[in-house]
Amino acid sequence: MGTGVEVQVEGLTKSFGRSNIWSDLTFTMPAGEINVLLGPSGTGKSVFLKCLIGLLKPEAGSIIIKDTDLVRTKADRLYEIRKMFGVLFQDGALFGSMNLFDNVAFPLREHTKKGESEVRDIVMEKLDLVGLTGDEMKLPGEISGGMRKRAGLARALVLDPEIVLFDEPDSGLDPVRTAYLNQLIVDLNQKTDSTFLIVTHDINTAQTLPDNIGIMYHKHLAMFGPRELLLTSEDPVVAQFLNGRREGPIGMSEEKDADEQAAEAATAGKFTVPPMKQQIMPMDGQRRAAQDRRLDRVMGMMHELPPKAQQAIVDSLDDGQRRRFGVGSSGGQSGRAPKGGGMRREQIGQQG
Repeated sequence: MGTGVEVQVEGLTKSFGRSNIWSDLTFTMPAGEINVLLGPSGTGKSVFLKCLIGLLKPEAGSIIIKDTDLVRTKADRLYEIRKMFGVLFQDGALFGSMNLFDNVAFPLREHTKKGESEVRDIVMEKLDLVGLTGDEMKLPGEISGGMRKRAGLARALVLDPEIVLFDEPDSGLDPVRTAYLNQLIVDLNQKTDSTFLIVTHDINTAQTLPDNIGIMYHKHLAMFGPRELLLTSEDPVVAQFLNGRREGPIGMSEEKDADEQAAEAATAGKFTVPPMKQQIMPMDGQRRAAQDRRLDRVMGMMHELPPKAQQAIVDSLDDGQRRRFGVGSSGGQSGRAPKGGGMRREQIGQQG
């Protein structure tokens, strides 16, 4: 299995003709961590994924992976970098005329010179990872939507990618299947230590799955950072989205004007921030390697985070972690987090 890599996005801007999709996207996905990208429909989340893998070219900015700028690199280098990616599309994007085995084997046969014996070993390993052992001879039309998603995930993992992109993996799934898929994603991250980016509309997924969360809104990245930053935020856009409420800056098709927001404010109470939900742990109960790296990173940048985000981080620490970082353990009170090791503001905080 591969090991994740850091992805740096700097000042990315994309338009189609005169229509601007988003501007000046700037954030960093740390190596091996699970990242979620939220946002209302039509904000260009899927467009960003296509830019990330080089299918679309931004007008400005850069995407840096292993010292290579994907926006400006030559075609042959971009082709090599793309092999670092695995992608799970919304519907699995399986070939309907191929059985699951051949679907999963396709990237190996297309991009490597491995013999069929080795191909079979790898394909069966990936099918086993996603719980599809014994289903390899079935056609996509003979299985459920959830099974097609898992088959698509096996194909996304078959080249041992260092970066895995998920384009609305919960689309079309009921809450139970979504919960199973989220657990599978966490378990796979533990096994692969690859960098994951998940585009989703599912609020429960956003609250329980990622290490870091971003939200796109009104042609820019409203916020990106540790999960505690967004899940404790009182920003009107974030609060409206996480509460699933009609009242707030987000309209049916675009941003509401000031008069409409003022009228709502006169009749509606203030948004409440939903309680923090516990992050999903791997099935075996062991921490992911990325969780420990993330903890060191987040504790180093505590002084740059709002008080509520700091408190949420402290509340999540066990006794051993509190002793390690010198943090108090009494009730709802906390000691001061250590300073130093901060990140650039655009990596952790508010955009635009």
